[in-house]
Amino acid sequence: MKRTLINLVVAGSLAMLSSQAFAAEQVDLRMSWWGGNGRHQVTLKALDQFHQKYPNITVKAEYTGWDGHLSRLTTQIAGGTEPDVMQTNWNWLPIFSKTGTGFYDLNSVADTLDLKQFNPGDLEQTTVDGKLNGIPTSVTARIFYYNDETWKKAGVDYPKNWDELIAAGKVFKEKLGDKYYPIILEHQDTFALISSYMIQKYNQPAVDEKGKKFAWSKDRWVEFFTLYKTMVDSHVMPSSKYYASFGKNNMYEMKPWINGEWAGTYMWNSTITKYSDNLVAPAKLDLGPYPMLPDAKDAGLFFKPAQMLSIGKSTKHPKEAALLINFLLNSPEGVKTLGLERGVPLSKAAVETLTNDGVIKDGDPAVAGLKLALSLPHDLTTSPYFDDPQIVTLFGNAIQSIDYGQKTVEETAEDFQRQGDRIIKRATR
Repeated sequence: MKRTLINLVVAGSLAMLSSQAFAAEQVDLRMSWWGGNGRHQVTLKALDQFHQKYPNITVKAEYTGWDGHLSRLTTQIAGGTEPDVMQTNWNWLPIFSKTGTGFYDLNSVADTLDLKQFNPGDLEQTTVDGKLNGIPTSVTARIFYYNDETWKKAGVDYPKNWDELIAAGKVFKEKLGDKYYPIILEHQDTFALISSYMIQKYNQPAVDEKGKKFAWSKDRWVEFFTLYKTMVDSHVMPSSKYYASFGKNNMYEMKPWINGEWAGTYMWNSTITKYSDNLVAPAKLDLGPYPMLPDAKDAGLFFKPAQMLSIGKSTKHPKEAALLINFLLNSPEGVKTLGLERGVPLSKAAVETLTNDGVIKDGDPAVAGLKLALSLPHDLTTSPYFDDPQIVTLFGNAIQSIDYGQKTVEETAEDFQRQGDRIIKRATR
């Protein structure tokens, strides 16, 4: 009896010790991202699935719209309070990680995060001084999408070149009225579109990183802003003054977009779903041809990683953070839940999963858009400094100065080049 009692005590003690030895440490992570409601819902669902698979890891979600997200993250990073896992932008690397140390080096967690699912060339775009600062979720480019119903009413074919695009504005105004435009562009979209034209014409990107300034001459910037004014005057797109009259909501939530008065856009293929989803049926978005100059050697595409997932350099749980990223980007559960919300994935495992499930299909606007972009000549790369938030804001102010009659095109071009050179010089120090 005593021996039996002793055996039970010993067995119980061993079981307790075993349980303590193998009990997983409870870990609390934070993850932040920006986006629309669709992205929020699928990401929250994926985080819940992650917690079910790894009960010892709890993830607190911090999500917002685009406006204000960067300033909030900037404050967090400066104070060392950034989330463990962050959705980040490619053009933020020069801001936060000039030497590659602004984010956790993901190479050091390669035993947890399966980097073999990504092509080395894609990871090279998000590597700084040998340190992998983020995993690109997808690649993306701005291309044209058109509201099929409105263009049918206008009786115009989708433009195949720049002249046809400009000519469409007059037809829309005459046949449909002053409120109808072939395309609607926010200022950053306009900046990218006109840059595409200039690159096609001169085969030269806008930014000279080695020279730490803009590459284009004053005359070319005058030509740049002249084309903007021509497109506005030709009724191709609304002026920034007219656009501002609709407030600060997301463009795809504005009534003229929803009801088809704004009949097209120049937008990232990875985010086009939220634009198409808001149209009034039976309207849908068709992928349009990409306008090219006859002798262009490069389309002038703004091709970049859509977003990245990065780990904060201040994290206390890099392994668990890497496990979360791997779940979202490589695991069947995470991949199926996120779908194409962050674009056509780069992960080979994700592509196989979504293709087998019929999610990745040629008719999908995001997939078709990516295939079109990849088929166009795009050897010239876009500098991240071109997409620097200060440069983008400077351009927005520049076109406002034209639209409100505050400056001539020539004055705007001179001022933009001078201030832009200063911003690039400071940013590249």
